Amino acid sequence: MSSTPIVVHRPSISGGRRVTVHRRGRDEILGTAYSDLDLVVFLEAAGIADAEFVLDDPRWVEWRDAPAHEWSAA
Repeated sequence: MSSTPIVVHRPSISGGRRVTVHRRGRDEILGTAYSDLDLVVFLEAAGIADAEFVLDDPRWVEWRDAPAHEWSAA
């Protein structure tokens, strides 16, 4: 389990990355993001204020199995 509340998972074969948030003691899938803008929209909908400013903060977001801001599979 991650210690950060938001996890951006590895890119899928078809592109995009699943986004989950840990709250209320469980992980909730927010959706599949295909860009930073998608990610910001998901985070704002989840109630995270100033979402664009937390994307590079490792206390908030863990980018798994690929560099941050990379949205397509290799």
